[in-house]
Amino acid sequence: MGFTHYSGPASNFPGKDQWKSFEEIFNANKSQMFATGDTGEDVGRIWNAVNECAKIGVEERVIFAIIMQESTGNVGVQTTTNADGHGTAGLMQCDGSPGFPGQHGLSQDQITSMVRAGTNHFKQNLKDFGNADTAECIYKALREYNSGSVNPNDLSDGRGATASYVSDIANRLLGRTN
Repeated sequence: MGFTHYSGPASNFPGKDQWKSFEEIFNANKSQMFATGDTGEDVGRIWNAVNECAKIGVEERVIFAIIMQESTGNVGVQTTTNADGHGTAGLMQCDGSPGFPGQHGLSQDQITSMVRAGTNHFKQNLKDFGNADTAECIYKALREYNSGSVNPNDLSDGRGATASYVSDIANRLLGRTN
């Protein structure tokens, strides 16, 4: 199913009651993860890492949607550079995250370290918007995670970053794949 474009304030985006379960979202994306060269063990370890890192206080389905948006679940994703010139590595393409470019068959510790770095970063974004487990807080935090700043009247205002980022993740939370 293709993506629907959402824009404007958080109230224009799908509510949490419409989001699929973590298991449904994960299973819908398995083929994409395998297509990156991930092994069955890598995919299973991503599941484990997301469950472990959710203890930080971020929902499993949000963590996983960020992973799919940032790296398609590719444990060996290349490190990129953000607008500040810092390397953004790992499954969640996060500043300060370890990365293992071109590698697959990683250990649980390696995979969890990437997910933990991104989840800790996103948790700080959540705190910037009240640290509430609400769609509004999550969508604003997603905008900040991607672009570093937020226009609360238009979450598709990427301010130089990926304009469709929050919309794309909203679609992933609905169980859609691209």
